[in-house]
Amino acid sequence: MVAENVQIIRSRIASACGRAGRSPEEIRLVAVSKTFDAMLIAEAVKAGVADIGENYVQEIRSKHESLNHLPIRWHFIGHLQSNKLKYIAPWISCIQAVDSVTIAREISKQAERSGREIEVLVEVNTSGERSKFGLSPGETPEILRQIAALPRLRLGGLMTIGPFLPDPEASRAGFRALRQLRDSAREKGLDLRDLSMGMTNDFEVAIEEGATILRIGTAIFGSREAGNA
Repeated sequence: MVAENVQIIRSRIASACGRAGRSPEEIRLVAVSKTFDAMLIAEAVKAGVADIGENYVQEIRSKHESLNHLPIRWHFIGHLQSNKLKYIAPWISCIQAVDSVTIAREISKQAERSGREIEVLVEVNTSGERSKFGLSPGETPEILRQIAALPRLRLGGLMTIGPFLPDPEASRAGFRALRQLRDSAREKGLDLRDLSMGMTNDFEVAIEEGATILRIGTAIFGSREAGNA
């Protein structure tokens, strides 16, 4: 089932890229596996998915230990508490939901202790929903400047979450706003490449608006009791 789902998603990505005049090679697919067991993750990896995303430190640690024989790039995509960073800093590939200079400084410190560099994406709340984490678009440029100056961090780009609404078009304005923020930061000299935006319900719109990273869970692993991806 997982392999078939991955193939379907890849086909939809290719179609959306065709409509947008883009190449599927520009898109990195992150399979969001929260609540799903290691066996299903292994199936996704066998189907060609190299990037796996998790929301909770305890869960990603357990799965990393079970699957450390596989060539997986692990992404932490949830809200991260600074006191738990030490558990993932030695091996995490990307921390996607950085929403303050304080957490960025702690990541920098833990990366230094681990003797490595950690990629981070800055989360922006482009929908303005109070229930969501993330920086406001207005404060983002200054926070990006401060984070870019920290050692041992590779500031890869920006991340946002669209509204959980049936119509994927509801996400378009927020995705466009994120791209405009990224482009503005580039004009000021920051080397930002990635836009992590788009999930199961709206990833095709995200591709049309410039996404380079998609976070897809439900369409790959099936429905889960809580959350959506």
